[in-house]
Amino acid sequence: MNILLVYPESPDTFWSFKYALQFVSKKAVNPPLGLITVAALLPAKWKKKLVDLNLTKLKTKDLLWADYVFISAMVVQTKSVNEIIDRCRSLNKKIVAGGPLFTEEYEKFPKVDYFVLNEAEVTLPYFMNDLQNGSPKRIYQTTEFADITKSPVPDYSLINSSKYKTMNIQYTRGCPFHCEFCDIPALFGHKVRAKSSDQILREIENIYHSGWRQNVFFVDDNFIGNKKLLKNDLLPALVEWMEKENYPFSFSTETSINLADDEELMNMMVRAGFSYVFVGIETTAEASLRECGKTQNINRNLARSVRKIQDHGIEVSAGFIVGFDHDTESVFQSQINFIQSTGIVSSMVGLLNAPKKTRLYKRLSKEGRIIKEISGNNTDYSLNFIPKMNKAELLEGYKKIIRGVYSGSAFYKRVSQFLKRFKPDNMHKNRLTPNMLLAFLRSIFVLGIFDSYRKQYWALFFWSLFNNLKLLPMAITYSIYGYHFRKVFRDVL
Repeated sequence: MNILLVYPESPDTFWSFKYALQFVSKKAVNPPLGLITVAALLPAKWKKKLVDLNLTKLKTKDLLWADYVFISAMVVQTKSVNEIIDRCRSLNKKIVAGGPLFTEEYEKFPKVDYFVLNEAEVTLPYFMNDLQNGSPKRIYQTTEFADITKSPVPDYSLINSSKYKTMNIQYTRGCPFHCEFCDIPALFGHKVRAKSSDQILREIENIYHSGWRQNVFFVDDNFIGNKKLLKNDLLPALVEWMEKENYPFSFSTETSINLADDEELMNMMVRAGFSYVFVGIETTAEASLRECGKTQNINRNLARSVRKIQDHGIEVSAGFIVGFDHDTESVFQSQINFIQSTGIVSSMVGLLNAPKKTRLYKRLSKEGRIIKEISGNNTDYSLNFIPKMNKAELLEGYKKIIRGVYSGSAFYKRVSQFLKRFKPDNMHKNRLTPNMLLAFLRSIFVLGIFDSYRKQYWALFFWSLFNNLKLLPMAITYSIYGYHFRKVFRDVL
């Protein structure tokens, strides 16, 4: 068999970092981990080729070569998915589709030949068996969750790592929390399932021997979902491996805010090489947190929790949402004040939407408030439900937040205040790489000469140069991020 694995193109959003990637000659942030994991589940004797449309175009000769075209996608990639499907159909190529988009709403894609839904470790073997027997069914789905201790090492040989900003691996699936707007529990369950430390070390060794020496992102939706297992198994193994190899990577991941409650865990993560975490803050309004069931964020000083993580030398990025039923007009300025005061440089602010498999979708459907499906895009002003707040007021308030945190002056002020109190403690953090040097040289030209906020750029540059040289790479990186956010705001929003 010749198997073509195709990853659809993602639109330009805050998450794409398109304009920032140009400074380091990269095309995308992460490789398609799902597809290269599926590739590792296929027979070794089959020929496989991966085409990531975020890096390159889909060529007709690749489609003609393939016996089957495998597609995995998220909701935000729907437009590209439909284009791929149409091209495959025009050439009479069989399509096998899976991943979050199809698992949630496969009915929207009548032209797809076979759906392998939920977790491929469970459903793909059934499809493969039927395919070999000449009697494949159209839909394979299950309520069973995979034993990921049996999941294979992803086939990293299929990707061109030089085109990506980070490599990625997965330690756990599932989340113990019950946030109303989140579909992770429906897709992966509430029980946290983890790979063994031996599995993770094999994956890391695979990345290491490929020559990669930059960031590795743990894609877990909540890396600390099982703290006991993390502290007793994986982190000690990572600490030992990183020390032995002289810290070749820095790690990043996603965690819940209760990371701040565990000093031992934060210290262990720093020793293991973690330098960056994404946290779901969502909102500073306690009533809205209660509404959406974000219990881990309730009854705590959120700003103090963020600073505790930062004080351990871990950068904090965060997600924010507006549009909850309990939101009032004061929420917009409150979000701005929180982001600016905590120094969360990468603050992803979005409008509330209800994915199909969430408790929120079910509630709003009963209330007759669902009006369409979600786009998955955090830059298109879309809402798929009727909000309690006046829609025009909500959209204007959302724009106010974006202006308040991503206008050049506000952004540089936030970065400057953050760096003046941040003390990174990761051994890998300040290692100069060719990509960093390239980004620095291009930033001088783009941001230091032609950008409207060049005065702020140079002020941050010289402060770092003369006060804390170790922070200069971060200052340049954040300046580039700010440029990306401003470009997306101007060009898309």
